[in-house]
Amino acid sequence: MSKNKKKNSGCEINYVNKKSVNRVNKSMKNQEVIVKLAETFKVLGDPTRTKIVYALSKEELCVCDLTSIMGISQSGVSHQLRVLRNMDLVKYRREGRVAYYSLNDEHIANLLEEGLEHVEEKL
Repeated sequence: MSKNKKKNSGCEINYVNKKSVNRVNKSMKNQEVIVKLAETFKVLGDPTRTKIVYALSKEELCVCDLTSIMGISQSGVSHQLRVLRNMDLVKYRREGRVAYYSLNDEHIANLLEEGLEHVEEKL
């Protein structure tokens, strides 16, 4: 069997364009980065968390503000914010006894904006 053929793989050859395969392999992100990206998309796969991220892309808000916008309990909002914080998607600052939440950086806003453009273009 030639070195370009795989046994029982469904493909007769390993690649069609060796240069393309090599370029992609050289640029491929390491497993840790790919897993972190997949986890980020998984967290954003929850509609409640996506709505919170959307709200925070518009304004810095406290938990009470988010509770009013989301129409869910304060403990429910706090739980979702904890998940988003653990993934470094949101951050908070304290002003007295009130914690104000915002997106962690502009990458999150850009990711959301690109996703919305993609979805709305298809509607």
